[in-house]
Amino acid sequence: MKDIKLAVFDMAGTTVNEDNVVYKTVRKALSHWGVEVSLDTVLEFGAGKEKYTAIADILEQTMVEGNATVDARAVHEDFKKMLKEAYADLNVTAYDGVEELFWTLKSNGIKVVLNTGYDRKTAQSLLDKLGWEPGNQIDALITADDVVNGRPSSEMIDKAMAMFNISDSSEVLKAGDSVIDIEEGKNANCSITVGVLSGAQTREQLESAQPTYILNSLAALKGILFS
Repeated sequence: MKDIKLAVFDMAGTTVNEDNVVYKTVRKALSHWGVEVSLDTVLEFGAGKEKYTAIADILEQTMVEGNATVDARAVHEDFKKMLKEAYADLNVTAYDGVEELFWTLKSNGIKVVLNTGYDRKTAQSLLDKLGWEPGNQIDALITADDVVNGRPSSEMIDKAMAMFNISDSSEVLKAGDSVIDIEEGKNANCSITVGVLSGAQTREQLESAQPTYILNSLAALKGILFS
Protein backbone atom coordinates (compact mmCIF):
# COMPACT_ATOMS: atom_id res chain seq x y z
CA MET A 1 0.00 0.00 0.00
CA LYS A 2 1.40 3.39 -1.02
CA ASP A 3 2.08 5.82 1.82
CA ILE A 4 -0.85 8.12 2.52
CA LYS A 5 -0.11 11.86 2.61
CA LEU A 6 -3.68 13.20 2.71
CA ALA A 7 -6.80 11.94 4.48
CA VAL A 8 -10.11 13.52 3.46
CA PHE A 9 -13.00 12.92 5.85
CA ASP A 10 -16.69 13.68 5.56
CA MET A 11 -18.18 15.61 8.47
CA ALA A 12 -21.68 14.66 9.71
CA GLY A 13 -22.01 10.95 10.38
CA THR A 14 -18.29 10.34 9.92
CA THR A 15 -16.31 12.67 12.19
CA VAL A 16 -19.15 14.71 13.70
CA ASN A 17 -22.23 13.40 15.50
CA GLU A 18 -25.12 15.86 15.02
CA ASP A 19 -27.87 13.23 15.27
CA ASN A 20 -28.82 13.49 11.58
CA VAL A 21 -30.32 16.91 12.25
CA VAL A 22 -29.63 18.09 8.70
CA TYR A 23 -31.47 15.19 7.10
CA LYS A 24 -34.29 15.45 9.63
CA THR A 25 -34.56 19.12 8.64
CA VAL A 26 -34.62 18.20 4.93
CA ARG A 27 -37.53 15.90 5.74
CA LYS A 28 -39.27 18.67 7.68
CA ALA A 29 -38.83 21.15 4.83
CA LEU A 30 -40.23 18.69 2.31
CA SER A 31 -43.18 18.03 4.61
CA HIS A 32 -43.85 21.77 4.75
CA TRP A 33 -44.43 21.56 1.00
CA GLY A 34 -46.69 18.52 1.28
CA VAL A 35 -44.05 15.92 0.40
CA GLU A 36 -44.06 13.19 3.05
CA VAL A 37 -41.03 10.89 2.98
CA SER A 38 -39.31 8.79 5.62
CA LEU A 39 -35.93 9.66 7.11
CA ASP A 40 -34.59 6.45 5.53
CA THR A 41 -35.66 7.74 2.11
CA VAL A 42 -33.96 11.08 2.75
CA LEU A 43 -30.77 9.26 3.74
CA GLU A 44 -30.94 6.89 0.79
CA PHE A 45 -31.24 9.58 -1.88
CA GLY A 46 -29.75 12.61 -0.15
CA ALA A 47 -26.85 11.48 2.03
CA GLY A 48 -23.56 13.22 1.35
CA LYS A 49 -24.85 15.53 -1.37
CA GLU A 50 -24.94 19.30 -1.56
CA LYS A 51 -28.29 19.99 0.02
CA TYR A 52 -30.14 21.62 -2.89
CA THR A 53 -29.08 18.66 -5.04
CA ALA A 54 -30.21 16.29 -2.28
CA ILE A 55 -33.67 17.87 -2.15
CA ALA A 56 -34.01 17.84 -5.94
CA ASP A 57 -32.95 14.18 -6.11
CA ILE A 58 -35.34 13.16 -3.34
CA LEU A 59 -38.20 14.89 -5.16
CA GLU A 60 -37.25 13.14 -8.39
CA GLN A 61 -36.88 9.70 -6.80
CA THR A 62 -40.17 9.95 -4.90
CA MET A 63 -42.16 11.46 -7.74
CA VAL A 64 -45.87 11.12 -7.13
CA GLU A 65 -48.81 13.20 -8.25
CA GLY A 66 -48.32 16.61 -6.72
CA ASN A 67 -44.53 16.42 -6.28
CA ALA A 68 -43.97 17.58 -9.85
CA THR A 69 -45.12 21.09 -8.94
CA VAL A 70 -42.87 21.38 -5.87
CA ASP A 71 -39.96 23.77 -6.44
CA ALA A 72 -36.74 22.29 -5.04
CA ARG A 73 -35.26 25.78 -4.64
CA ALA A 74 -38.19 26.93 -2.53
CA VAL A 75 -37.83 23.82 -0.34
CA HIS A 76 -34.10 24.52 -0.06
CA GLU A 77 -34.74 28.10 1.10
CA ASP A 78 -37.10 26.82 3.80
CA PHE A 79 -34.54 24.18 4.73
CA LYS A 80 -31.81 26.78 5.31
CA LYS A 81 -34.06 28.81 7.62
CA MET A 82 -35.17 25.71 9.54
CA LEU A 83 -31.61 24.46 9.88
CA LYS A 84 -30.41 27.74 11.36
CA GLU A 85 -33.08 27.38 14.05
CA ALA A 86 -32.30 23.69 14.62
CA TYR A 87 -28.58 24.38 15.00
CA ALA A 88 -29.00 27.19 17.51
CA ASP A 89 -29.24 24.87 20.52
CA LEU A 90 -27.89 21.68 19.00
CA ASN A 91 -25.37 19.63 20.97
CA VAL A 92 -22.64 18.53 18.59
CA THR A 93 -19.84 16.12 19.48
CA ALA A 94 -16.98 14.36 17.76
CA TYR A 95 -17.28 10.60 17.52
CA ASP A 96 -15.16 8.71 20.04
CA GLY A 97 -11.53 8.44 18.98
CA VAL A 98 -11.76 10.87 16.06
CA GLU A 99 -9.63 13.65 17.54
CA GLU A 100 -7.05 11.08 18.62
CA LEU A 101 -7.01 9.76 15.04
CA PHE A 102 -6.48 13.29 13.70
CA TRP A 103 -3.47 13.82 15.97
CA THR A 104 -2.01 10.44 15.05
CA LEU A 105 -2.34 11.20 11.34
CA LYS A 106 -0.85 14.67 11.70
CA SER A 107 2.04 13.39 13.81
CA ASN A 108 2.82 10.98 10.97
CA GLY A 109 2.91 13.77 8.41
CA ILE A 110 -0.57 13.11 6.97
CA LYS A 111 -2.72 16.15 6.21
CA VAL A 112 -6.26 16.01 7.61
CA VAL A 113 -8.98 17.69 5.55
CA LEU A 114 -12.71 17.76 6.24
CA ASN A 115 -15.06 17.99 3.27
CA THR A 116 -18.82 18.18 3.18
CA GLY A 117 -21.96 18.60 1.13
CA TYR A 118 -22.93 21.43 3.51
CA ASP A 119 -22.44 25.08 2.62
CA ARG A 120 -19.58 26.87 4.38
CA LYS A 121 -21.81 28.64 6.89
CA THR A 122 -23.32 25.37 8.10
CA ALA A 123 -19.99 23.55 8.16
CA GLN A 124 -18.31 26.40 10.03
CA SER A 125 -21.06 26.34 12.66
CA LEU A 126 -20.24 22.69 13.30
CA LEU A 127 -16.52 23.45 13.64
CA ASP A 128 -17.28 26.30 16.03
CA LYS A 129 -19.37 24.04 18.25
CA LEU A 130 -16.55 21.50 18.34
CA GLY A 131 -13.78 24.05 18.79
CA TRP A 132 -11.97 22.71 15.73
CA GLU A 133 -10.01 25.02 13.46
CA PRO A 134 -7.72 24.68 10.45
CA GLY A 135 -4.11 24.64 11.58
CA ASN A 136 -5.00 22.90 14.83
CA GLN A 137 -7.16 19.75 14.91
CA ILE A 138 -7.52 19.77 11.11
CA ASP A 139 -5.50 21.21 8.25
CA ALA A 140 -8.36 22.48 6.09
CA LEU A 141 -12.12 22.53 5.51
CA ILE A 142 -13.58 22.30 2.00
CA THR A 143 -17.31 22.75 1.50
CA ALA A 144 -19.82 22.55 -1.33
CA ASP A 145 -19.48 26.32 -1.72
CA ASP A 146 -15.82 25.96 -2.68
CA VAL A 147 -16.37 23.95 -5.88
CA VAL A 148 -18.56 24.04 -8.98
CA ASN A 149 -19.61 20.40 -8.80
CA GLY A 150 -20.33 18.61 -5.54
CA ARG A 151 -20.12 14.90 -4.82
CA PRO A 152 -19.72 12.46 -6.46
CA SER A 153 -17.45 14.76 -8.48
CA SER A 154 -13.83 14.62 -7.31
CA GLU A 155 -13.53 18.42 -7.20
CA MET A 156 -13.38 18.81 -3.40
CA ILE A 157 -10.66 16.17 -3.16
CA ASP A 158 -8.84 17.68 -6.15
CA LYS A 159 -8.91 21.04 -4.36
CA ALA A 160 -7.52 19.48 -1.17
CA MET A 161 -4.69 17.87 -3.13
CA ALA A 162 -3.84 21.19 -4.78
CA MET A 163 -3.81 22.97 -1.40
CA PHE A 164 -1.07 20.68 -0.16
CA ASN A 165 0.81 20.12 -3.44
CA ILE A 166 -0.11 16.45 -3.69
CA SER A 167 -0.23 15.31 -7.31
CA ASP A 168 -0.50 11.55 -6.85
CA SER A 169 -4.04 10.51 -5.86
CA SER A 170 -2.74 7.11 -4.75
CA GLU A 171 -1.41 9.01 -1.71
CA VAL A 172 -4.95 10.05 -0.73
CA LEU A 173 -7.55 8.35 1.48
CA LYS A 174 -11.24 9.27 1.50
CA ALA A 175 -13.69 8.21 4.22
CA GLY A 176 -17.38 8.87 4.69
CA ASP A 177 -20.71 7.41 5.78
CA SER A 178 -22.46 7.34 2.39
CA VAL A 179 -22.15 5.72 -1.02
CA ILE A 180 -21.59 9.13 -2.58
CA ASP A 181 -18.53 9.66 -0.35
CA ILE A 182 -17.04 6.44 -1.66
CA GLU A 183 -17.91 7.33 -5.25
CA GLU A 184 -16.21 10.69 -4.73
CA GLY A 185 -13.06 8.93 -3.56
CA LYS A 186 -13.10 6.54 -6.48
CA ASN A 187 -13.64 9.38 -8.95
CA ALA A 188 -10.55 11.05 -7.49
CA ASN A 189 -8.65 7.74 -7.86
CA CYS A 190 -7.87 7.57 -4.14
CA SER A 191 -5.98 4.41 -3.26
CA ILE A 192 -8.12 3.84 -0.15
CA THR A 193 -11.84 4.48 0.24
CA VAL A 194 -13.53 3.86 3.58
CA GLY A 195 -17.20 3.56 4.45
CA VAL A 196 -18.19 4.03 8.10
CA LEU A 197 -21.36 2.74 9.75
CA SER A 198 -21.70 5.57 12.26
CA GLY A 199 -23.88 7.73 10.04
CA ALA A 200 -26.32 7.79 7.17
CA GLN A 201 -26.21 4.44 5.40
CA THR A 202 -26.17 0.73 6.10
CA ARG A 203 -23.47 -1.85 5.45
CA GLU A 204 -25.47 -3.21 2.52
CA GLN A 205 -25.77 0.24 0.97
CA LEU A 206 -22.06 0.98 1.46
CA GLU A 207 -21.06 -2.42 0.06
CA SER A 208 -22.74 -1.49 -3.23
CA ALA A 209 -19.99 1.11 -3.79
CA GLN A 210 -17.20 -1.40 -3.05
CA PRO A 211 -15.00 0.64 -0.69
CA THR A 212 -11.62 -0.68 0.41
CA TYR A 213 -12.88 -0.98 3.98
CA ILE A 214 -16.18 -0.74 5.87
CA LEU A 215 -15.65 0.15 9.52
CA ASN A 216 -17.99 0.52 12.47
CA SER A 217 -16.42 3.90 13.21
CA LEU A 218 -13.68 6.14 11.88
CA ALA A 219 -11.56 5.53 14.97
CA ALA A 220 -10.93 1.97 13.75
CA LEU A 221 -8.92 3.42 10.86
CA LYS A 222 -5.98 4.00 13.20
CA GLY A 223 -5.48 0.25 13.63
CA ILE A 224 -5.54 -0.31 9.86
CA LEU A 225 -3.07 2.43 8.94
CA PHE A 226 -0.65 2.02 11.82
CA SER A 227 -0.83 -1.66 12.81
